[in-house]
Amino acid sequence: MSAGGLTQALFYVALVLLLAGPCAWLIVRALSGRRPPTAFLERPVWRLTGIDPAREMGWLAYTRALLALNALGFLAVYALQRLQHLLPLNPDGLGAVSPDSAFNTAVSFMTNTDWQGYAGEATLSHLTQMAGLGVQNFLSAATGLAVLAALARALRRRGSATLGNAWADVVRGTLHVLLPLALLLALLLVSQGVVQDFGASARLAPLREGMPEQSLPLGPVASQVAIKQLGTNGGGFYNANSAHPLENPTPVSNLAQVLAILLLPAACCLAFGRWVGDRRQGWALLAAMLLVFLPALLLCVAMEERAPPGLRADGVDVQASAANPGGNMEGKELRHGVAASALWAAATTAASNGSVNSMHDSFTPLGGLVPLVLMQLGEVIFGGVGSGLYGLLLFVVLAVFVAGLMVGRTPEYLGKKIEPFEMKLACLGILLPCLAALAGTALAVALPAGHATPGNPGAHGFSELLYAYTSAANNNGSAFAGLGADTPFHNLALGLCMLVARFAPLVAALGLAGSLASKRLVPPGAGTLPTHTPLFVVLLVAVVVVVGALGFLPALALGPVVEQLQMLAGGAS
Repeated sequence: MSAGGLTQALFYVALVLLLAGPCAWLIVRALSGRRPPTAFLERPVWRLTGIDPAREMGWLAYTRALLALNALGFLAVYALQRLQHLLPLNPDGLGAVSPDSAFNTAVSFMTNTDWQGYAGEATLSHLTQMAGLGVQNFLSAATGLAVLAALARALRRRGSATLGNAWADVVRGTLHVLLPLALLLALLLVSQGVVQDFGASARLAPLREGMPEQSLPLGPVASQVAIKQLGTNGGGFYNANSAHPLENPTPVSNLAQVLAILLLPAACCLAFGRWVGDRRQGWALLAAMLLVFLPALLLCVAMEERAPPGLRADGVDVQASAANPGGNMEGKELRHGVAASALWAAATTAASNGSVNSMHDSFTPLGGLVPLVLMQLGEVIFGGVGSGLYGLLLFVVLAVFVAGLMVGRTPEYLGKKIEPFEMKLACLGILLPCLAALAGTALAVALPAGHATPGNPGAHGFSELLYAYTSAANNNGSAFAGLGADTPFHNLALGLCMLVARFAPLVAALGLAGSLASKRLVPPGAGTLPTHTPLFVVLLVAVVVVVGALGFLPALALGPVVEQLQMLAGGAS
């Protein structure tokens, strides 16, 4: 691994940690009713909607409210796609989206997955991009924040039957956290040359006589890019996503966007510590995330900075160094280079973001294994805004249960006993997304409609299918883009995986919150395992890694692992 690659990786992590503190303060102020700087924006919303933010809900009512909100979001995005040819702000005259693709996209943006089986600039009108995808980017991220806030309240309360007000939590998360940060980031991106307008595609004269005229799609890009990164959504305005020069033109825009990917997930950990009254708890959860993320990041950078064996055998000088930005440059933008591309790939799959600034399909087998494994761990190594942390808290319940078995004592977390009901909910929330990923991959491999679309044969073609269903079943949205996924089979199957991955952990977390809120605090005793110590951090990481390994190791052995062995054999020959 080059010194430049190592420096970039460590500098990036340091910046995330530096900025996470102020964002955590903002999250706590917003969702604790402590009058954040933008509190004046709330009053018109309460008057217009009739919401009483002081009226609290039990966990079932809280869950029903969030499910209803997400269902309305699905219907809105679906209708906009199907009717966009009849609606304004469609300067290029784009037609209606097919029913199966519209279903897949509506589910994708409702679930914070933002999987895209289409080219956005050639498929969706400006109105659909803004009123459909852009709005849903805010609401899906705010939903994750709301669930995390409800779970944190449950751990702090004693004998309570309520968790807060779902409508108020979503509104406050949007108005006080996501909207101000997205506005600041959008202005920064516009200053760097990211497009923001409402006109039709620009027509460019050919460079030479006889060449065809070029069409350059334009639109409200900067505003959508800002919330897609901050909300860990990831859906790009352009098909090339953040590799497109109009969506990510400069090193400054690249750094700002990749920072935004992990900023709020990291801040959620610190906010959680403040919510439960013990900041050490938040730092312990953040340390567990970093303990997995850092080695994965360094491995990905190291693998991509190495020349493929076949090229090394031919004596081609492509090894990355200070003087040569080489390594595996296939599928990567020269203006970003290998290290920045590998950094983005690790960050976007550690978070449930899914945006890309390079082609993951062209990574080396082990380089591509890293983003695949980061998703297969359940999108809890940072994960989505709010959703990554409440997913990790399901693993915390499992970890304290394992610790309780070791000492023969009822497990506890923050003074609340973990009993069979909580364990069942945690296991369902953890295992159902794993089942969706593996079952979806198996069906795609077994059925002609599934295995007819990979762009490559053999192990890599299997990896393309495994990556797609892993991405959908963990609400990530990135892809090994060699797969032709815009077919009725994949649109339906991937959409179902997204629904399971989003709502199984969400309902499990809220059910867990309802149960914990009703419990009394248990005083710590001699057998209580402190959950802020390095010992617990290591135990938590072990549980996360073991569950991921048990679920996905056989499938990985059929894809990236065997592909790496084949590449080495080819390089040796």
